[in-house]
Amino acid sequence: MSSLKRFLRKKKYTQIPLKLTQTDHFEILAKINGIKGRFILDTGASNTCIGIDKIAQFGLASEASEVKAAGAGATDMETLISTKNKIEIGNWKKKNLKIVLFDLIHVNQALTAHNALPVDGIIGADVLKKAKAVIDYDKSYVYLSK
Repeated sequence: MSSLKRFLRKKKYTQIPLKLTQTDHFEILAKINGIKGRFILDTGASNTCIGIDKIAQFGLASEASEVKAAGAGATDMETLISTKNKIEIGNWKKKNLKIVLFDLIHVNQALTAHNALPVDGIIGADVLKKAKAVIDYDKSYVYLSK
């Protein structure tokens, strides 16, 4: 039987390494608008998110949003929306990405409390669906369709 890696490479997927954190989250490196950042890969997050304190760092234009964010023990958080962003994960690229912006302090406090590094944001199911992502939990890779 062919390995998952060989099978997905034949299908033109790109292989991206994941780092397992002390909190058992997968961390992934990505570029938003050409700027490198550290993100949690979260299949349970419906949208890709960046901390509201990182707006300038990633060159995000934002506008008010009616949507409230919830997750990691926090609920009803105010959000902003940023549209028309570029994302690069390894060789995989996408334009016109919508990013939800909100205060990620609760996420980073939980990470640092367990000796993990803080993150700039979360790569959510929106990106994973667009990339037809396949996660190899055993080998700590995500494969994204080109």
